[in-house]
Amino acid sequence: MQKLITRSCTKSFTFDAAHRIIGHDGKCKYLHGHTYTLEITALSEKLNYLGMVVDFSILKSLAGGWINDNLDHTTILSIEDKDLGDYIEKVTHQKVFYLNNHPTAENLATYFKYDVCFKLFSSYANDFIIEKIKLFETNTSWVEV
Repeated sequence: MQKLITRSCTKSFTFDAAHRIIGHDGKCKYLHGHTYTLEITALSEKLNYLGMVVDFSILKSLAGGWINDNLDHTTILSIEDKDLGDYIEKVTHQKVFYLNNHPTAENLATYFKYDVCFKLFSSYANDFIIEKIKLFETNTSWVEV
């Protein structure tokens, strides 16, 4: 039996955003910011005609573009926090990005993998899959989905 060989490649993105976790018992209940690092890992059983899992420029263009347009220098809130979001948009003219649940690193990484990446990379489904999203909230704290 021939062993299946899979290969992966990872592209890293950095963005700044604020968030708060309603109902948190600690400081995270207050609006605060992070410099996030998001790593997106693509996986394939075969390399393309150039010998790549996927060209890094595709990951940069699609995922990086979405991150810049939607998350970088925004406030990420739960839809339950709409009153604060409306205030931020009206008074500071800053963008707000809403999640259907609390804007934890776990929920944000899950949303990015299963909603955003699914849409961004659907036309590449025969070439590679997004195997993993790793989101660093700080340089010592991260989640993987």
